[in-house]
Amino acid sequence: MRHFLSFYIFSLVLLNHVFRATGFDSATAPGDIIIGGLFPIHESVDVTTREDGTESRICNRFNIARLVQSLIMVQAVEDVNTRHELGNLTLGYYILDSCNDVTTALMNTQSFMKRNDGTEQTQPPVLAVVGDYYSEISIAVTRHLHLEYIPQISYGATSGVLSDKARFPSFMRTVPEDDHQAQAIVEILQNHNWTWVGVVTTDSDYGRYIVEHLQKHAANKNICFAFTSIIPDDLGHKRLNKSISAAVKRITENKNVSVIVSFARPHHMMYIFEHLLKVPEGRGKVWVASDIWSETADVVKNHNLSDIGTIFGTTLKSGNSTRLKQYLSNLDVNPQHHKNNTFLYNFLKEQEPKNKRWKAALNTSSPRGEVGTKLDHPVRLEHSENPNATATEVLMKKIYPYAVFSVELAVRAIAQAVADLCVNRDCKTNERLDPVELREALRKATFLMHGKNYSFDSKGDLNSGYDIILWRQTSPTFVDVHYVVAHYSIENESLTFVSQKAFEDVNNVTGDVVSRCSESCRPGQMKQSIPGMPVCCYECQPCPENYFSNTSNSPQCYECNKNTDYSSKERDKCLRKKTVFFYWTDVYHHVLQAFTALGALLTIVVGIIFLARWNTPVVRASVGPICIILLLSLLSTFVSVILFGGEPNNKQCQARQVLFGLSFTMCVSCIMVKSFKIILAFEFDPSVKRVLKKLYKPYIIIAVCMAGQVLICALWLSLGPPVREWKELSKKDERLLICSEKSFSAFGAMLGYIGVLALICFGVAFKGRKLPESYNDAKFITFAMLIYFICWIIFGPVYVNVIGRYHPAVEMVVILISAYGILFCQFFVKCYIILFKQNANTEAAFRQDVRNYSLSQIKDEAGNWVLTPSSSGGIQNTAVDVESQISSSDQKIDQIPSMSTHPSSFFLSALNPRLITLQSNSNKRQLRRYLSSPA
Repeated sequence: MRHFLSFYIFSLVLLNHVFRATGFDSATAPGDIIIGGLFPIHESVDVTTREDGTESRICNRFNIARLVQSLIMVQAVEDVNTRHELGNLTLGYYILDSCNDVTTALMNTQSFMKRNDGTEQTQPPVLAVVGDYYSEISIAVTRHLHLEYIPQISYGATSGVLSDKARFPSFMRTVPEDDHQAQAIVEILQNHNWTWVGVVTTDSDYGRYIVEHLQKHAANKNICFAFTSIIPDDLGHKRLNKSISAAVKRITENKNVSVIVSFARPHHMMYIFEHLLKVPEGRGKVWVASDIWSETADVVKNHNLSDIGTIFGTTLKSGNSTRLKQYLSNLDVNPQHHKNNTFLYNFLKEQEPKNKRWKAALNTSSPRGEVGTKLDHPVRLEHSENPNATATEVLMKKIYPYAVFSVELAVRAIAQAVADLCVNRDCKTNERLDPVELREALRKATFLMHGKNYSFDSKGDLNSGYDIILWRQTSPTFVDVHYVVAHYSIENESLTFVSQKAFEDVNNVTGDVVSRCSESCRPGQMKQSIPGMPVCCYECQPCPENYFSNTSNSPQCYECNKNTDYSSKERDKCLRKKTVFFYWTDVYHHVLQAFTALGALLTIVVGIIFLARWNTPVVRASVGPICIILLLSLLSTFVSVILFGGEPNNKQCQARQVLFGLSFTMCVSCIMVKSFKIILAFEFDPSVKRVLKKLYKPYIIIAVCMAGQVLICALWLSLGPPVREWKELSKKDERLLICSEKSFSAFGAMLGYIGVLALICFGVAFKGRKLPESYNDAKFITFAMLIYFICWIIFGPVYVNVIGRYHPAVEMVVILISAYGILFCQFFVKCYIILFKQNANTEAAFRQDVRNYSLSQIKDEAGNWVLTPSSSGGIQNTAVDVESQISSSDQKIDQIPSMSTHPSSFFLSALNPRLITLQSNSNKRQLRRYLSSPA
């Protein structure tokens, strides 16, 4: 390491002898603590090689704004001394010009170090350096200064490389690093939805670093660069003209690029605008300026801002320039009074013969737009606009608020560090400060300015944030470059407008600006990347069925909830599906409910009729109590139909099936008991009948049948009860709300159980199909059960295949047909006899029917059937036809002989009077027993 330092010092000494640059200006002021200053007061250097191989370096392109920045340091130092902030200590300064050239800056930096090497004992050493503005120069200078541990505080070098304390331990700055500026620019682009932009930068450490970080942050926001034009950093470079022409060509050829981000230097931008304004395609662009040129109005020259377009700028945090303006307004404009500041001296010297000298300057300058033009006269641009402006006015016009803040803060930091070190020591005489002491104190110092505390972070940075400015033409000859419209917070990484007016001003000039590779995708579409193209270049694809996107340029489509929603026709939102069920207001529902109400009403009417004629033979023969139970169960069946309509809920779904199952089971059980009673009276032989009579317990049979159905329903409700369920329909905007039986095995078991009971009824009733005409109730039971079977056999496939709101109507129709079948077959004929044929509803008429039936089936002593005309002398009792199918309890009728339909075939032959008497007495006992038998 020691050999390396020796070689480095040797190289610097050699540079000093080879490049004998003489006549470099400076600004000095005595003090106990000397602060060095390094400002790019000139923008470039003319290098001339002499015959002996040495070089002559002459700085040119005088920059008044940088002169003002050096005066900010002067004013800040004088302000500290005037206020006696350091007690009996005073600050002095030693300001040099870097000429925006690394070699020149290093040569001038040697002047700082000479004061520290002990060769100049008469002057205090330079303990700290403020500057330079440019990162590339600061990188070289801080390496040099670090040899003596001299801390450097830059007021404008923003390269992120300088945050590396392992490489640059003596470097600090009062501005944030460029990575934050890149984030701020990306935030501007994103807020305006500018995703396809161009970039212009310089071939320097600063340019390469910030573009690299800009690309990184832009990629995270899906912002792409159509082109990146790189221009030589050196204004005297031989390829500068060609590079600028190439950049202009790329700007004009990319039709979709309306926004360009530029990290070039002010003179670069001046030349670029000169070339762009020559073609229509180069006008009206939006420029996002970096802090290097965002407040340099000179780039516009004599053009209107409207010709160039809109210029945004990111600038460092602005300071209060009131005291600086007061300082400049009180500045003595006599050059002879500023010989200690040759920069100011030369500037004021130029002001004395104003008019004559300005005209000569304008006439001898190179043609406008030629790269490498020398601005040898310091204020050419300013006075070309206003030749009569005073020196003070020119200087005040070049005040950049960010420089006021950054330069003054650097001086304040040094002053505070000195105060912290010298509070308990005599820094004026015996215990002078060393640069390394000051460097460590600066790292720890907290310094106050304008009522706010500041300090350097671990990287030596001060993250004060950025101001966003908008250029505006306030007059034909003046462009305001200090209009702050927003702030960027580094901590929050957010952009905040200073006022509503500022937001409106920005929106007025940028609201219609579009800078995208592809047209914006509307809601209902999604972006699909094009192979081989950047992510910002895409095609717009419509969202598929049941998907949506509700924002512009959506990267993907999102699925609607397929159970409850569907996508609109435009695919820009999800709409709620219409809930469909068997509405109460549906006309078919009205029809079914009308039949339900009619059935229930008829059932009640029949019940009333039966109760009113309770003791009549027809009611007694119909087993009155069983009929009442049958009517009640029919009424419950009709009531259950009501539960199948309307919007279903879980309790309704469970109640309707259980109520129907139990009530219809009761119906079939009652009919089965009646069927058994008929067979018991007519069909069984005496030995079997005696056993069956003991087992025939009607109410117990009904209870046992009901118990089986209750068990099935209980298991169904406990294991897998019916619930309401949503079903998809063919129409995408509807969804069906129905009751799902959940367990089709339980549902089938319930219907199957009823079917088994009905099948028993049908079998028993079918067995009595050959009973005489007067006892044909079995035929009506058979017919009712046939109706039931036909309906429910058809019900199965129809119920499974029907999907839609009318799904419940299928079961409703089947239930109604089954109930009406039982009601008609079992009761309507009986009611007709009770109401309209009362002469047939007597015991005499009933006995006559029994007698006629008995006489028609008398056998002779030889066992042969003797037929008698049943129609002679008797009235057929229709009531008995329906309910009183009575067979002899003492005699089995094996077969009814066939009878001729001719009346002459009916006769009595060889009748045995004793046989007739016995048969007649037996039938009378049957009648009394049947009419008086329990239900």
